[in-house]
Parts: sequence; C-alpha cells; structure tokens
Amino acid sequence: MAKAKAAPPPSSGGKAAKKKKWSKGKVKDKAQHAVMIDKPTYDRILKEVPTFRFISQSILIERLKVNGSLARVAIRHLEKEGSIKRIVHHHGQLIYSKCFVLAHADGLA
Repeated sequence: MAKAKAAPPPSSGGKAAKKKKWSKGKVKDKAQHAVMIDKPTYDRILKEVPTFRFISQSILIERLKVNGSLARVAIRHLEKEGSIKRIVHHHGQLIYSKCFVLAHADGLA
C-alpha cells in the first residue's frame, strides 16, 4: 500500500537552470589617517612636499596619510613660506607645484 517514491524528472536546463550568484564585490578598507600633525610628520611635510612635481590636497592625503583639513593647512603654510607656488585655484581643488629657482644670466656666462 505504500507508494514508492518516483525519481524527480531530470531538469532540462543544466547549469543555466541554477540561480546566478552575484559576487559580493571588494570592499575598500577604512582609512586611518592622522587628525593631528606630530613632529616627524611636520618635518616630512617641510622636507618632502616642496620636492613633489604636482601638489594637491589628495596627493598629501594619499602619501602622508593625513586627513583633508590637515592637508589644506599644510598647503597654505608651504605657500605662505614660498616653498610651493599655486597653479590652479578652484573652490573644489587647489593645484600647486614646486618653486623653481632660476639662476641669474650674469652668473652663467
């Protein structure tokens, strides 16, 4: 009287019948940037940043691992000292370059 279990019918789709699994994607680690400048970082800013060919807020954030407001303050400080010169001034992005010291033509001859 017990019914025998019948085998399920074979699916005709093969792998296409399975639900597609989407990848989770890569999650970038949260940045741990400094919110205060210590003495070694300050010395590094004064020494290294004027040698960069292209200086912007994002470059300082990436290379020195400081937050955006500290990068802006450092750029203003270096510009006031005359270590760097402004190329583009826009409310969204400030772009600077190192100052080139030109030799006098009298001394070269």
